[in-house]
Amino acid sequence: MKNIKTIIIEDEGLASQLLSNQLKDFNFIEQLGIFENGFSGLKAIQELQPDLVFLDIELPKLTGLELLELLDNPPMIIFTTAYNQYAITAFERNAIDYLLKPYSKKRLLEAIEKAQKHLLTLNENDYGQLITNIQEEKPDFLDRIAVKNKNNIHLIAINDIYYLEAQGDYVAIHTKEEKYLKNISLKFYVQNLDPKTFLRVHRSFIVNTKYINKLENYNKDSYMLILHNHKSINISRSGLQLLKEMLYL
Repeated sequence: MKNIKTIIIEDEGLASQLLSNQLKDFNFIEQLGIFENGFSGLKAIQELQPDLVFLDIELPKLTGLELLELLDNPPMIIFTTAYNQYAITAFERNAIDYLLKPYSKKRLLEAIEKAQKHLLTLNENDYGQLITNIQEEKPDFLDRIAVKNKNNIHLIAINDIYYLEAQGDYVAIHTKEEKYLKNISLKFYVQNLDPKTFLRVHRSFIVNTKYINKLENYNKDSYMLILHNHKSINISRSGLQLLKEMLYL
């Protein structure tokens, strides 16, 4: 496997030197430099084209999350921070991992192994071009949703979701056996879930069409969706029309 070109963006000198020293134990990690603020880090990513970035979040001039928003083709990102409140946002932006300071050498190794596995799924010779092609040809839909529950963070695979339901300022995410609440609008998921699989059938419901068991007529032109878990979902007339078009009815 080729070397993984890596940079560190970290404003704490002690933390960056400690990480740099730890990375020297991995002979396949090629360190390109340490950068102390968001602007210099952004410039380094654009000029050096690293494969992997260890990125602090609380940075001067430009935060790690703001930096990421400015990149069209971001490299693999491992966040390193002393604050756990950013974890959900980090995972939603497809971070490879999230290291909470102070982290152990074992935890660092786990994060690097995740980066290695990610690279192995790609054609190493055409890595940069492949990323560009994917982003040009395929919309970047969510493949997982991170939800915080007390002190835990649950990562929900998109394929495990049966339906999403608007509940005031929240969206309830229903899997086969669990329900999770997230403070976000249903519109966000309309825009960020693959419409080939997820369909908004009602102003309050988005359904994973893979789990539709049947369409049940209960009053003239009124229908209910029955899912595999026997849950009944209201479907509007416009939702019914969209579903019929999807199913070629």
